[in-house]
Amino acid sequence: MDGRRLLTLCGTALAVVVVSLLVFGSILGQPILLSYVETGSMEPTIDEGDGFIAIPTAVAGPVESGDVVVYDAQEIDGGGLTTHRVVGSSSGGYVTRGDANMVTDQDSGEPPVTDGQVVAKALQVNGQVVTIPHLGTAVMGVESGVESLQFRLASTLGTGALLGSFGTSYLLFGFGIAVLAIAAFLDRSGVATRSRSRRRSRQNVFNAKRVVLAMGLVICLVTVGTMIAMSGSTEVGFVSSEYDSGASHVIPAGETDDRTYEIAHNGPVPVVTVVEPASDGIDVDAESTRLERGDGFNATVSVTAPPETGYYLRSFAEYRYFAVLPTPVIVGLHAIHPWLAAAAVTAVTVGIFVLPFALLIGTGAIRTRERRRSSPTGFLR
Repeated sequence: MDGRRLLTLCGTALAVVVVSLLVFGSILGQPILLSYVETGSMEPTIDEGDGFIAIPTAVAGPVESGDVVVYDAQEIDGGGLTTHRVVGSSSGGYVTRGDANMVTDQDSGEPPVTDGQVVAKALQVNGQVVTIPHLGTAVMGVESGVESLQFRLASTLGTGALLGSFGTSYLLFGFGIAVLAIAAFLDRSGVATRSRSRRRSRQNVFNAKRVVLAMGLVICLVTVGTMIAMSGSTEVGFVSSEYDSGASHVIPAGETDDRTYEIAHNGPVPVVTVVEPASDGIDVDAESTRLERGDGFNATVSVTAPPETGYYLRSFAEYRYFAVLPTPVIVGLHAIHPWLAAAAVTAVTVGIFVLPFALLIGTGAIRTRERRRSSPTGFLR
């Protein structure tokens, strides 16, 4: 393979990876290293349609004033992922504002942002956000196409299995199969080009290492994407009041109220679930446990109202990992860092699927033979 073709393939692969990260990160509600803005609220820092590098908060560290964060808004534009700058803090959480906006999000009706709502921080170098011009503009069209594909396939096949987080996983798997097919085709084409002058065809020769590597990448992508989709945070909204009104959403100032949340698992693969607080002023009483399909349990969430009256938002996080390791091992790794647990589960999952396949086909060349029959007249049929 010459240098020009190698650069072309690398460039194409990089473009596919970038677009895939942005599209699936948006669908899953969790930026995967890259994100973008859809409006001009962050201009001139980030122009409309520009992308940026999104560092997960688990890696980026505590949120500080001046950080540009991606958070799960409750009220702005109907809710959803929003990218704005942290300009202050209050007893209820962070105060945020778009650089192009005159007022803060909280003055516009958005509750103070809690740590549980923040999913990523924009990478800044010397105080400037690192942007990727026009990246989001192209991706929004692809994202719309992916969502349309989900609904179209679901309608055609008459099943809702292709919708939601697991539907996204199926699309990821299909995308991976396509990557495998393309990798095999390119490998076959390269062999064919080198063998044109030979009478004995070697067109059906495949590089086993590339096939194994592509399969590993597919399983890794599906595993990580599905675990992100199954995990997430739950917001608990309440009013801190001077007196007890008896309403379920009102808590007397300084007092604690217990609420029960059902944690259920309807996926086909067993998971280990870890539930923990994601912001101050909240506590969770729930044991980390393994859940089979249809299993569930109740988690008791204790919310403490601040002394100051007003509306507040607290959150707790739920992490789900495929149960490919003993529950104590996954819980122990999670206690060190959630990414460590996710990496261990992903590595084991990839090994479970890829290692037997690699042992079966080996790491050399895969050859298939074509038989050509000649007719009595000498013409090939």
